[in-house]
Amino acid sequence: MTHLPDHLIAGYRSFIKGRYVSESGRFRSLAREGQAPESLVIACCDSRTAPEIIFDAHPGELFVVRNIANLVPPYQPDGEFHSTSASLEFAVQALKVKNIVVMGHGRCGGIHAALNSSGEPLAPGDFIGRWMSLVAPAAESISGSGMMTAGERQTALERIAIRHSIANLRTFPSIRELEEKGEIALRGCWFDVYSGELWVMNPETGDFERPEID
Repeated sequence: MTHLPDHLIAGYRSFIKGRYVSESGRFRSLAREGQAPESLVIACCDSRTAPEIIFDAHPGELFVVRNIANLVPPYQPDGEFHSTSASLEFAVQALKVKNIVVMGHGRCGGIHAALNSSGEPLAPGDFIGRWMSLVAPAAESISGSGMMTAGERQTALERIAIRHSIANLRTFPSIRELEEKGEIALRGCWFDVYSGELWVMNPETGDFERPEID
């Protein structure tokens, strides 16, 4: 008898008899030498959009931060608890990552909530409402557009939120300084859960474009 759900134990059994066997040398090297990923991916905690799967990454290749709607708050050293900011600090200062990628996705529940707020929080703490207030001005602007369908508004805010998070990354003094020196690159992308398409943000124009994969 275990204290984990059966499907998790089954998944672990498959892992330890399959992928771990083929990559045991990599795991042992990472255990001895520590991790040195070149890229930090800030992604949504949606169960359908795991960056390690989408980018077919091996253990140790990606440092991943996941939260509701893949948002980055502005730099705010106020003594409060800041999980995403702490992860950024570790990735940039300790791991010395060379890339920060903000990855949004289609059909994001957090973005949907921002566009369709009933004013009633899911729980008394209203942590989601407070968190999604980071994109509230953009959500209000898009919601007022009668020329867009609900789906168009959803996709628009998903992509605007990516650009907004990249702008907030630049409020962190260390990240801004490293980017100015050319030692770190800030990028954005958007993943379509239904089609599997990945759209990459052009850093010059802000437009989302499909990369050549053939």
